[in-house]
Amino acid sequence: MLGRSDIFRAAAIVALVAVFIATLVAVNRRPSAPVVETSPTNNPASDDLSAELRRCSALGPQDAEDPHCIAVWEENRQRFFGRPARSLSPQTPPGAAAPATPSTGDAR
Repeated sequence: MLGRSDIFRAAAIVALVAVFIATLVAVNRRPSAPVVETSPTNNPASDDLSAELRRCSALGPQDAEDPHCIAVWEENRQRFFGRPARSLSPQTPPGAAAPATPSTGDAR
């Protein structure tokens, strides 16, 4: 004959199985959320910056002091930290001398 604790144990197991089955039914009945594909907004300044960042990252160590690339990296840092973006000066052809940018004295 079953004792009192055995009856409570059996009831707890039945209740647990019932909760598990109810959870599975609820999960499978809920319609899945529609997948909404958001296309990134094409910001020309952002695209120009991305292209310049790719170009500057492809340069070798000998071109690490390229003034235009230094300005591009600084602009990227400004955007990352949430500061307003500035417009970049147009890139000079690879053989031409880059315009000199004045130093801001931001030595660290």
